[in-house]
Amino acid sequence: MLYLRIISGLGLIIAVMVIIYVVSALYNFFMQSHYVYCPEKEILATPFDIKVYFEEIIFRSPDGVNLSGWFIPCKARKEVVLLFHGNGGNISTRLAFIKYLYRKLGLSLFIIDYRGYGKSEGKPSEEGTYLDARAAWEYLMQSRKINPEDIIIYGRSLGGSVAARLAGEVKKGVLILDSTFTSLKDIASEMYPYLPVRKFLKYDYPTIEYIRDVMCPVLIIHSSEDDYIPFSHAATLYEHANEPKKLLKISGGHNNSYIKSEQVFIEGIRNFISGKYKED
Repeated sequence: MLYLRIISGLGLIIAVMVIIYVVSALYNFFMQSHYVYCPEKEILATPFDIKVYFEEIIFRSPDGVNLSGWFIPCKARKEVVLLFHGNGGNISTRLAFIKYLYRKLGLSLFIIDYRGYGKSEGKPSEEGTYLDARAAWEYLMQSRKINPEDIIIYGRSLGGSVAARLAGEVKKGVLILDSTFTSLKDIASEMYPYLPVRKFLKYDYPTIEYIRDVMCPVLIIHSSEDDYIPFSHAATLYEHANEPKKLLKISGGHNNSYIKSEQVFIEGIRNFISGKYKED
């Protein structure tokens, strides 16, 4: 009898654990879009609040979605940074980074909100972010008459995958990947090793595949102390990137590495833009 009770108790424990696992898996499956995209609609501030002149731009995606962005001109140099942010907030939550790049590098900036973020219409989706990025590129070339060779495609975190996809399509300019993953499924499986995320995750963002198609110079920036995306992702991306390429190792957390490693970060970008990667 005691043996049967033990078996029955173990069976009950296993059944409860299975139920908890299934419920957890189902919850994460149906909520995955909320993990991938964390947009905020309210614009909390603008570059005017940090005493930087800007133009608010409304442009249209290939599938007819009205998108919002900020163009911040700088006459010091002809290059323009086309900036794609990460998965949370909106362009107004990147003011500190915008100010940092603008004042430290002296370059014009064009930062956009993906559909569903900030003042951009629509609902975020993987294909939508790619369409939005292409629309931003076309805006710079057609409306601003920017030479494609002078466009610096810059993506942070999830925006790095969007940037790599665009760079692989246009084959022009230069590409900077900052704190970017090899693929969303790779990073998700590392964060949730007990769940079958590779099988059920609807989103991919396979940066590792896109970077193989990039024929322009590539700079990969990543912190060895990144608390969200391990440095190994950057090393793998670098391994699969075409020449010319450069890997810039910095320190600090996922969201503050550019501040903690300011000198290395800024000098690395300046040298890259100036073409010194050709010396490696």
